[in-house]
Amino acid sequence: MQAQLETLITACKKGNQMAQMQLYDQYCNAMFTVAYRYLNNEEDAKDAMQEGFLKAFVNLENYNPEATFGAWLKRIVINKCLDVLKKRKIEFSRVEVSELQIIDDNDWRFDSSLTKKDILNAIAQLNEKHKIVIKLYLIEGYDHSEISEILDIPIKTSRTHLRRGKLKLQELLKQKYNEARY
Repeated sequence: MQAQLETLITACKKGNQMAQMQLYDQYCNAMFTVAYRYLNNEEDAKDAMQEGFLKAFVNLENYNPEATFGAWLKRIVINKCLDVLKKRKIEFSRVEVSELQIIDDNDWRFDSSLTKKDILNAIAQLNEKHKIVIKLYLIEGYDHSEISEILDIPIKTSRTHLRRGKLKLQELLKQKYNEARY
């Protein structure tokens, strides 16, 4: 599988359009899912995904095989999504962090009666800034230094958005849990 992928990438670097289509076909569904998760609009997600692929093909020489191709492509697509969100005027400003305590980023336990759909629906209700940081952290698996680089914000701001988003998420899920009990 890896050898096949490397062969495809080499052919793409030489401008082989058939190889580009094969690579596109292999990753398009996953990249659409990623884009849709951020943009919540099918057309915007398709556009961001397409632009991400175009950028990837143009910059294929910059691909470093130490990272998986899928992870490299996902980062490009996420950046395209963030460009769309920035155009919508979602600004990630520095926030005052002095009154906040550092949280345990790894403690994301939810009540076992809550479904994945319940959690994703609750995330969708969050403030856009918090939602994006939570998605980057919880779903995509980026750490705070990566998030700060992607969003061009300080690491402390990433932590703050995550904390505030997590608190609101816990509140929403607690409310959902209580509704389900009655």
